[in-house]
Amino acid sequence: MIKRLPAWVWLGAATLALVAGMVNVVGYLGFEHQAITHLTGTTTLLGASLAQGDTRASWHLLTVVLSFVGGAVLSGLIIQDSTLRLGRRYGVALAIESALLVAAVPLFERQQIAGAALAAMACGLQNAMTATYSGTLVRTSHLTGMFTDLGVFLGHRLRGVPAEPRRLWLCLSIIGGFLLGGVVGALLFPHLGYRALYVPAAITGVTGVAYVAYRLHRGPAGTLSP
Repeated sequence: MIKRLPAWVWLGAATLALVAGMVNVVGYLGFEHQAITHLTGTTTLLGASLAQGDTRASWHLLTVVLSFVGGAVLSGLIIQDSTLRLGRRYGVALAIESALLVAAVPLFERQQIAGAALAAMACGLQNAMTATYSGTLVRTSHLTGMFTDLGVFLGHRLRGVPAEPRRLWLCLSIIGGFLLGGVVGALLFPHLGYRALYVPAAITGVTGVAYVAYRLHRGPAGTLSP
């Protein structure tokens, strides 16, 4: 049960969900209608393309899947823990995510699969970076778990079973952030094209700097789990 949530958890989760929503909608609108931030649909399409013998599509989809996994591997190498904790190298991870998104733009503009690969790697890095808080999963690149938790919460309340309201608000923050990111990305894409990705790149960069400043302000690292 979540007994408390520091401000940096709330703000960070919503902000990173917004980033993921922007990246996903730009990828969907601009590159073969391909989702970037989650792998369920991508894996489904991969299965269909393999069954149809479409080598090109299979290779592209497999590249996105492997790149996302590669980003998660990179997160594990950098952060080395699955518990949200001050002192972890989140600033480094966010800086790398920002650089990956910036590097993806010119590749996307040339319609190269490497652009989608770098964007997927950035999202895999982000998703693995925000792992757990107080035993509760915190994922920011897709919403299936958030909507599942929301439904469970409502079911418990309807049945009169005690439910943790902070978990509800965390789910709503992530859902709202992702949705807002989709709206903003869709509004920017007609005007900026793939350069709209510079916005989430800037957000992750600034967030990384803000995290480092907050960590230094709080002093020595320590676990935040209650």
